[in-house]
Amino acid sequence: MGCRLVCCLAAVFCLLTSVFPQENDGKSARCLACHKEKTPGLYRQWLESEHAEYGVTCLDCHHAEKKDPDAFLHNDAYVAAIVTPMDCGVCHEYEKQQVAESHHAKAGKILESNDAYLAHVAGGLPVVIQGCESCHGAKIKIEPTAPNKMSPLTWPNSGIGRINPDGSLGSCNACHSRHVFTKLQARQPESCSKCHLGPDHPQKEVYEESKHGNAYYTQIDRMNLSAERWVVGEDYYAAPTCATCHMSASPEAVFTHDVGERISWTLRPVFSKKLENWQQRRENMKKVCRTCHGGSFIDGHYIQFDATVRLYNEKFAEPATELMDIYTRKKIGKPAAFSNKIEWIYWELWHHEGRRVRHGASMMGPDYTWWHGMYEVAQHFYFKFIPEALQLNDPDINAFVQDLLENDPMHRWLNGNTSELKEKIRSGKMQQVYDKLFHPDE
Repeated sequence: MGCRLVCCLAAVFCLLTSVFPQENDGKSARCLACHKEKTPGLYRQWLESEHAEYGVTCLDCHHAEKKDPDAFLHNDAYVAAIVTPMDCGVCHEYEKQQVAESHHAKAGKILESNDAYLAHVAGGLPVVIQGCESCHGAKIKIEPTAPNKMSPLTWPNSGIGRINPDGSLGSCNACHSRHVFTKLQARQPESCSKCHLGPDHPQKEVYEESKHGNAYYTQIDRMNLSAERWVVGEDYYAAPTCATCHMSASPEAVFTHDVGERISWTLRPVFSKKLENWQQRRENMKKVCRTCHGGSFIDGHYIQFDATVRLYNEKFAEPATELMDIYTRKKIGKPAAFSNKIEWIYWELWHHEGRRVRHGASMMGPDYTWWHGMYEVAQHFYFKFIPEALQLNDPDINAFVQDLLENDPMHRWLNGNTSELKEKIRSGKMQQVYDKLFHPDE
């Protein structure tokens, strides 16, 4: 059954079950007539949408009960400015449930994290609102005296993990921009690039430099982006997009709105860890990969990717964190977090450079894996982080650094001889240090 038919049946179901009262019909007509005059761009977007095609109008989405916390009387109808996943789920129940279980719906948790703390203290509330919360989502505040009940400190907001007045999490129009809500837009990498870019999570840039991105941008006209089903290998085959790998259907994989179903590592925190049920998650991704790649190609990629993540973890993230644990335990420096230089260096080591390594490796982006990634991790670890730690002149920190650089085989090169190191590289002795990263005990 095609998606268009499913949408049509869902719309018919809504009408037949009287989800939206018939007395709204006249009000809906007045809404459309007014918006056609007052906001013609919005009206035209809706007019060209599938919603319009199936008779879904303003009140079908914006209708509110008088008792709803965000309801306000607009002309002669109670409406809400925000359309939440709960509202969309009246017709799109399957998608609503998947979004609720996804990483996207939980993105608003950043409001209680170190990311938000840093933005608040080093920056300030205005940049938190337009920076952090614009992508991650704000906790919407109700202001009874405001014309639309929305506080201007939290509205407008289309953050993917928005915390809505009805208790739902997320914002469908983060990917399906209002008021067209087209699948075509959500299938393209640009739809994801509002948030997935920049120094700490450059998925957009990594994709663009990868062979996948190269194939897409040089063959967009062959992507069949308006296809109803859009199954890779059947409806298109020139290249994958973000949606292809993380959400869309393949001959083996079913379509999903849970963007974490195919992710086996978590690449966001200080250390990367395999997620719960990671074997099944990886197999979910491989089902998509197998549409275009052979088994040995896929397995080879994952062996290389896993080894790079373990390299970052073991060589840099673990010793840097152990050193910071000493620093924290002994209460060295000023007490406020991020009021000491070493904390900023450590933060960028994992939050910026370390993430770039891992995202680059995951998506086959060589420049981000090395020059924007591990190169900067190594440079900043050896020539910013370690020197700053030694300047604290703490005996436990000094002893830790000395032991690391003298006895850890991954770090001993720093005090070695160039000619001898090159000979070890040529002979393979240097590579032996890293063999365990390719063959770990899972």
